[in-house]
Amino acid sequence: MRRKTIGDQELALLQYIGENEPASVGEVAAGFGEARGLARSTVLTMMERLRTKGYLQRAQQDGVYRYHTTAEQQDVVNSAVGSFVEKTLQGSISPFVAWMSEKAEVSDNELAELEALVSRLQSQRRED
Repeated sequence: MRRKTIGDQELALLQYIGENEPASVGEVAAGFGEARGLARSTVLTMMERLRTKGYLQRAQQDGVYRYHTTAEQQDVVNSAVGSFVEKTLQGSISPFVAWMSEKAEVSDNELAELEALVSRLQSQRRED
């Protein structure tokens, strides 16, 4: 079953929880919400939406609900990128590649990753 998509703010929240799990609403509101000007109630609403969508689970520990992620970070990011390409770019990666070519801050590591990806894609095409 495919999960519902999540927005940028939800993705950032999910990544924060993944790095600090298990976390209570109060901990997330203090560590994530305050820096972004989000009220505790807003953070709670977002966390519950992510739980409803299947990205978070909660368990009661010492009278407090503590939340943890249900998916690997990379899986969530891959899903968000796929959704962006399909919905925003109508399935074409050309606008993204054009943007990347104009971006001045491509690190050596990022460039190496991109070269490896292109090499892998070329190998796959030859096999097909």
